[in-house]
Amino acid sequence: MISETGLRQPKLITLILLTAISVLSLNMFLPALAQMASSFEVSYAVISVAVGGYMVVSSALQLIIGPLSDMYGRRPVILAGMAIFTVASVGCYFASNVWLFLVLRMLQGAVISGMVLSRAVVRDIAPPQEAARLLGVIGTAMALAPLMGPVLGGFLGETFGWRANFIAYAFMGALMFALSWHDLAETNLTPSDSFTAQFRSYPELFKSKVFWAYCLCLIGSVGGFYAFLGGAALVGEGLFGLTPSQLGIGIGSISAGFMLGNFLTGRLSGRIPMLRLMLWGRLSATFGPLVIICIMALGAMNFWVMFAGAIFVGLGNGLTLPAANAGVMSVNPRLAGSASGLSGAITILGGAGATALTGAFAGGPLGAYVLLGLMAASSGLGLLAVLWIARLERV
Repeated sequence: MISETGLRQPKLITLILLTAISVLSLNMFLPALAQMASSFEVSYAVISVAVGGYMVVSSALQLIIGPLSDMYGRRPVILAGMAIFTVASVGCYFASNVWLFLVLRMLQGAVISGMVLSRAVVRDIAPPQEAARLLGVIGTAMALAPLMGPVLGGFLGETFGWRANFIAYAFMGALMFALSWHDLAETNLTPSDSFTAQFRSYPELFKSKVFWAYCLCLIGSVGGFYAFLGGAALVGEGLFGLTPSQLGIGIGSISAGFMLGNFLTGRLSGRIPMLRLMLWGRLSATFGPLVIICIMALGAMNFWVMFAGAIFVGLGNGLTLPAANAGVMSVNPRLAGSASGLSGAITILGGAGATALTGAFAGGPLGAYVLLGLMAASSGLGLLAVLWIARLERV
């Protein structure tokens, strides 16, 4: 298919799966962490580096992947990322000690190229408004990954042992390499001259107020999501005594709202300005949790009521993130890959900070109020950023 920009457009399923495999690489094996710690005879804190360390490596890699793709093209960087991920997954399966496993686990971080560059590909083949619509459609489908990943990983770990997760990763990586090879034509037709020159272009983004406004919007939006992930189990188990199955349903509530928001974005983009969708999203994510706090304060102290606040945040993110991601890459289309990587790295670091905050302060009898308050505060930062974007783009 030829896009409006004259480039051969990859199938939407390819871009969806490239994004989804990046999410699955983080969360699918989580139910098997305790089993892995026992297998390697290490503490839970040591094996949890497979999660925390992986996030740090993924964040750092995004700073490199973006410029590499602006220089060499999206296709070769994605193919290299899938190949490294596949080989590292096989290595994780055969790892005989925890330190070798953790090194190979960090190499799996190359799969983040799928998420970063699928967004850049969308921006290459479509103007901003259409890019927001496509990102909304991709987000609707890939939102299933955080819902289904732990379920699949838990089944594999319980039935075949924790190593089965990494054979599954290897299979997925090989499949995505083949699919990308077949379907993903090069979409970056104006590559930069050198890697050094590409890094020297970063100041162009750093000096752009619009770029930072979009980054703040992304940080505030994703921060609300990570705040929920960091505190939901703590509050759900400690305050409401939820069982693991109840907690799983509750945690999935934010992804359900995210799917709905992305669906609405896919339907409304092109008819409603991007900035208005972002504003609606930030209003939902900021004031939804505050309304739920008021309802709980009036006596409805119930875990399902609390999780309703997460649905508002998920809905708001689904309305905001596609347009915000399209916007941050439109500041300078020539640097779309760099902008996607840089904003992604900054966003992950912001999300890690939000997770740490809820983990530190969301315990105790007021935990539900603290959790919802932190989600609203983070989302409110995104709301202020949208108002800043509106002011800058009026100038």
